[in-house]
Amino acid sequence: MASVVGFGGPHFFALSSENKPRFQVQVRNLGNQDASVLSSDSVVVNGASVVGEKEGSRPLVDQGNGRLRHKLKEKERMEDDVLESLEPLWDDGYGTVTVKDYFDATEEMVKPDGGPPRWFSPLACNRPLKGSPILLFLPGLDGTGWGLILHHKALQKVFEVRCLHIPVNDRTPFEGLVKFVEETIRLEHASNPSKPIYLVGDSFGGCLSLAVAARNPTIDLVLILVNPATSIERSQLLPLFPILEAMPEELHITVPYLLSFVMGDPTKMAMVNIKSRLPPGLKFTQMSQNLTALLPCLSSLADIIPRDTLLWKLKLLRSAAAYANSRLHAVKAEVLMLASGKDNMIPSRDEAERLKSSLQNCTVRHFQDNGHTLLLEDGINLMTVIKRTLKFRRSRKHDCVSDFLPPSMTEFNYTFDEEVGLFRFAAGSVVFSTLEDGTVVRGLAGVPNEGPVLIVGYHNLMGLELFSLVEEFLREKKIMVRGLAHPELLSGDFDLVKLFGALPATARSLFKSLSSKSHVLLYPGGAREALHYKGEKYKLFWPDQPEFVRMAARFGATIVPFAAVGEDDIVELVLDYNDIKKIPVVGDYYTDANNDAIKLREETSGEVANQALFLPGVLPKLPGRYYYLFGKPIETKGREEILKDKDNANQLYLEIQSEIEQSIAYLIKKREEDPYRNLIDRTVYRALYSPLNEVPTFEP
Repeated sequence: MASVVGFGGPHFFALSSENKPRFQVQVRNLGNQDASVLSSDSVVVNGASVVGEKEGSRPLVDQGNGRLRHKLKEKERMEDDVLESLEPLWDDGYGTVTVKDYFDATEEMVKPDGGPPRWFSPLACNRPLKGSPILLFLPGLDGTGWGLILHHKALQKVFEVRCLHIPVNDRTPFEGLVKFVEETIRLEHASNPSKPIYLVGDSFGGCLSLAVAARNPTIDLVLILVNPATSIERSQLLPLFPILEAMPEELHITVPYLLSFVMGDPTKMAMVNIKSRLPPGLKFTQMSQNLTALLPCLSSLADIIPRDTLLWKLKLLRSAAAYANSRLHAVKAEVLMLASGKDNMIPSRDEAERLKSSLQNCTVRHFQDNGHTLLLEDGINLMTVIKRTLKFRRSRKHDCVSDFLPPSMTEFNYTFDEEVGLFRFAAGSVVFSTLEDGTVVRGLAGVPNEGPVLIVGYHNLMGLELFSLVEEFLREKKIMVRGLAHPELLSGDFDLVKLFGALPATARSLFKSLSSKSHVLLYPGGAREALHYKGEKYKLFWPDQPEFVRMAARFGATIVPFAAVGEDDIVELVLDYNDIKKIPVVGDYYTDANNDAIKLREETSGEVANQALFLPGVLPKLPGRYYYLFGKPIETKGREEILKDKDNANQLYLEIQSEIEQSIAYLIKKREEDPYRNLIDRTVYRALYSPLNEVPTFEP
């Protein structure tokens, strides 16, 4: 069952559908507009009829004080339980809706109703998280507002989603649309001044978003621009515009078909609901079937954009681009720009760089294999992009703890099957943990399920141990382990660590994480261990003073020391920082980069303070295997007073360090007994008997 609630501007409407759309209608925010209930089956608003049915005995019309929100709905919402956070591996619904659903949804929406532009909200799931911000979707040339349909289920978990619908025969000028959207954001800002307002602008909607932001610099806006049409005057289709204007009506039916192939990639659209793990042959078969089902739907484009509407939209588009470009200097909003590499309508890739240099706070992400209709194509999950760029927040400033959204099942599968799948296969990781009685068992049974838990360990070369560690906690326990990372990782384009909850390595982050009862991953050796030099593998570089013991004791956290062994079975370090500094140009580059980098532990002495950031030169090996051992949990609850003493804290600190060193030595010795340490042996066993995570190893 799919359903929709719509509201805003001159009227509000609610739609719900089961198989073929049937509508439930509520009208609100009428102001001086006329509205009347015709019968139990229809409502007229300004002469526009919407077929529907009554919802129990509740009245369909509420002629209130003109506010956007319905009082009865607000009361119901306050009485409902509201989720504070999402569970790890939650269902984001991505892939359950396809482009065919887009055409089905627009079938009813494109019927002329004589009405003005309006907002609707698709009811794809339950209520969003407590304190969720509002997200307004501003559509492209189609104007239906359904261009976000593939992403509704995920977005509505954490946003109040509203979509702008511009009827087919509407001829509101660009300035009128700007004022319409502007009125909505001002009302929202007045009712929730501490929350950001998100504007997702697709193509034409990108121009509209920029125009609204330029006129409202004091409102906290986050713009997500998807191939914005600000570069329409440099479009490769510009010479065709006069031809379209002169084309006879009887030939126009072919135009939507041509535009559909120019604006988007049909194969990408057909791949949306196809699982990446399928064999290539089966993928091709399913894609062919999807394409066959999709192509007949293209005829409805002639209804979505008839000839007169297309000509009007092209003029509207050019005026929108001119309006937005002339006001870029006034945009103060936070901007995330998504640019397609194969956009055949406008030069989006080049435009992204131009806007980045013109706007004050702009982040760009490129999608090299996608076309203009990015949000309707495979390879783009908008909720994931927002999370990977740390753009989700519920207040004026992003909070790395309270604003974190754990990975969904879709993100988990994609990351560990596609992005790091090859490394995961090569590493064949095996995990051991220690029970309270000292027994070592395979798996994570020895690690407490309830936080706060502080996991402390040795950082392997380039953090190679991180992938399997995070995966195992999610797969076995559905626990999100949040690692403290160098701030440079979070300020750059290392989106994967952001998606999986990396926190800046500061005392404040550790304090907030432990206070929220999280599982936190800490490497006292930091970058000095992860970027160690030749001959330093499995050597700990820890500060002289305990940096975490008393913090853990303050919250009664359980400390779990762990060791990871396997970097020397995966890669060979051939160039360390001492080697790189001697290389002309490259050495100077890294020296300058480290001088400008964010500094940590400047007050610390010794080797741990020498945290030069660089990309080491490595050569791959025929992979061996990665091994993890989580030691016996150390309770600090009830020992707060003891651990306040510096000497007692230091003693525990040294004990943890010693246990990790002993665990490293244990794993290095025991891996010699593993009959499946070699990749070839593991691969054969896996093919014959069991999944990767069940391949046997040594007996602990």
